[in-house]
Amino acid sequence: MRQCPWRDTNGDAVELVVDVRAVAKTYRTKATEVRAVRNATFSLHAGEFVALTGQSGCGKSTLLNLLACVDSPSSGSIIIEGRDVSGLGDDDLTRVRRERIGYVFQFFNLIPTMTVRENVELPLLLAGAARAKANAAVDDALERTSIVDQAAKLPAYLSGGQQQRAAIARAVVHAPALVLADEPTGNLDSTTGVEILALLRACATRGAAVLMATHSVEAAARADRRLLMRDGAFEA
Repeated sequence: MRQCPWRDTNGDAVELVVDVRAVAKTYRTKATEVRAVRNATFSLHAGEFVALTGQSGCGKSTLLNLLACVDSPSSGSIIIEGRDVSGLGDDDLTRVRRERIGYVFQFFNLIPTMTVRENVELPLLLAGAARAKANAAVDDALERTSIVDQAAKLPAYLSGGQQQRAAIARAVVHAPALVLADEPTGNLDSTTGVEILALLRACATRGAAVLMATHSVEAAARADRRLLMRDGAFEA
């Protein structure tokens, strides 16, 4: 697959956030072997918005889980901000997830018994952030995602678009270097989907590397470039 070095509007090279080198993931049972990801090699840079496309079952979600440090590759290496996370233990992986990665889910995954503000604040509290610092960061995230007026509500009282805004606020409240989004517009109408894509673009504009898995041709067209997967491997 051809590599695309990312450059800003002045043509200057931008910081490398993720470097994936010959990564494979194989799931084995006594009867079967499934090669979910095969020889994935690519990079993501600060400020870049990339679409990950391909048919269902091609390996997109597995790859996102590897990058999110919730699963480990069978071979190859994943380097995030200069650190090879492939062989890290559970505690170190948890720290990387908590501090440097934000994840936006298709089905929002908001905690139903917590208000929007409490959902957004949760990653900071888990990381042990001071209350004053957490409050300021939450205020900023809610403002950026235009969900401030819903902050005191439970998720059940929000529309799908509002829940996704809250989920994005939660994903970026700790200023992650890498934002992963798994079909973030899949359950939304087209107008709301465009608004969510604009929020992901804004994450990249603020300096994060954003990787969005999507089936939507329209959503992929709004990214800076596209990575196409087929049967666990990238097409050239």
